[in-house]
Amino acid sequence: MRPFDLNGLRTYDLQSRPSKVFADDLGQVVEPSIPIANWLDTLPKQLAANELRKIRAHLLRANGDGKMIAVAIGGHVIKTGCAPYLIDLIERGVIGSVSMNGSAAIHDFEIGFAGKTSEDVGLQLHTGNFGMARETADAFAVAAQEGAQHERGLGYALGRYMSELDCAHPEASLVLAAYRAGIPCTVHVALGTDIVHMHPHVSGAALGEASMLDFRILCTVVSKLGGGVWMNLGSAVVMPEVFLKAVSVARNFGCNLDGLVTVNFDKESKYRTGMNVLRRPGSEGIEVIGHHELLIPLLHAVVVAGLSAGNARLTGKPDTTLPGEAA
Repeated sequence: MRPFDLNGLRTYDLQSRPSKVFADDLGQVVEPSIPIANWLDTLPKQLAANELRKIRAHLLRANGDGKMIAVAIGGHVIKTGCAPYLIDLIERGVIGSVSMNGSAAIHDFEIGFAGKTSEDVGLQLHTGNFGMARETADAFAVAAQEGAQHERGLGYALGRYMSELDCAHPEASLVLAAYRAGIPCTVHVALGTDIVHMHPHVSGAALGEASMLDFRILCTVVSKLGGGVWMNLGSAVVMPEVFLKAVSVARNFGCNLDGLVTVNFDKESKYRTGMNVLRRPGSEGIEVIGHHELLIPLLHAVVVAGLSAGNARLTGKPDTTLPGEAA
């Protein structure tokens, strides 16, 4: 077979061609002393850097307008050491609600109470000791009963329980920070998935009722998300599914969710976060893929810098009354 004859090939002037990358889009090398707020603007005007700028802008706008900013997390957010950044945003009045799956609540309790968490599963499993920590099970047994009987929900009851303990590191607990700030903290349990479910004194009925109450509290939070921001951090299954159902409840009651911006941070793109967080519920969905221990501190830094630079007002406690209820 003979080579293709390229004589007569049509060409064009390079300047006339549509292009995706321009010299103005390139990153700028800066001195290490540059303020973090300015540093973000020196990153390349491409892909994830642009998405991070959008997220910062939405968070500062929502905070300045007094709109709800709600965060949902999975267990790895706690295990990778990122709770302090979220705690600081709670204390600054930026985050108005925190939701998590059962594993995140367990790791959060253990860090706050004992200063350590995340056992060696392979080693512990073969000895029959995996998940058998007494104090962790006790905390959830008490919190489930308290949250169910007094209609406070699991997250609130766990925060209250921790506030009465002699915790080694209370400053490290996201659940405790939410309790002390008086903002909603909801825990969404999938029965059989968490280590505390193996303990006989942890009531499935109480856990189910307390977590169901937390779902209804979350419905209240979601009903206030018009113009606000929902951030899903590191939960690939449970929290995206819970969020979708809460959105359905809010829309069923006629709540206005116009302008809702949804954000997903995770190590990989997943089906449920793509559909149930980014595409279906809101007006705009933004995803940044990467390690929690890099992305969350970076997000915290640029948001706090933006708050200081823009003198954005702090919202304090959000309005979380249900439609028809008195404030």
